Amino acid sequence: MTITPLGDQAAIVYFADESTAVAFAATVRASNPAWLFDVVPAYASVGVFFDADQIQLPVVIEWLKAAAKTMPRHAVATPSRQFVIPVCYERQLDLANVADVTGLTAEQIITLHTNTEFTVYAIGFVPGFPYLGYLPEPLRGVPRLATPRLRVEPGSVGLTGKQTAIYPLPRPGGWNIIGRTPLAIVDVADGYFPLRVGDHVQFQRIDEAEYTRLEGERLLVPANHPT
Repeated sequence: MTITPLGDQAAIVYFADESTAVAFAATVRASNPAWLFDVVPAYASVGVFFDADQIQLPVVIEWLKAAAKTMPRHAVATPSRQFVIPVCYERQLDLANVADVTGLTAEQIITLHTNTEFTVYAIGFVPGFPYLGYLPEPLRGVPRLATPRLRVEPGSVGLTGKQTAIYPLPRPGGWNIIGRTPLAIVDVADGYFPLRVGDHVQFQRIDEAEYTRLEGERLLVPANHPT
């Protein structure tokens, strides 16, 4: 574990693996010291933001070191939620490109993508953009587009490198688009962001008719889990 200051109101704690980072973030949240503003896990790191009027950075760093030492050896994060997200793979733009790079057929790409359970390792780029890992080995290594698109439609499901993701808002982007979900995965105006780091996501193939039927509905948090 290493700790790096991030200005005078935050520190980033780095771990050897993602699961330890997510568990440490849950430990800090559960402790909830009065000076804590926010805890943001991302892959194998955890950003800890604090009130500089209440506490100074060196004291926070010592607190974080102590928290890491006292964290149970097999600490677990907040129980992850299981999301099933429908995707219409007919609404693709780059399956041919992915097929060229990987040597797979379009059907093989879709099968691998839908048979994999992904973990949300970070939220970023734009509000609610979930970075999902990791792609099965045969799908890895596809580079970003040489020329990014000026607009990628919301709901577009893309992949590159070892990861897949969903564009929650219309934005420029260079990921390879292999399908699109009809569901809204964020509502910025309403402060609705159902996905969080540590959640699990599996994609479910649907056809155009089902896409049309579901279009515009929200991605809902599983009923048996808290928000």
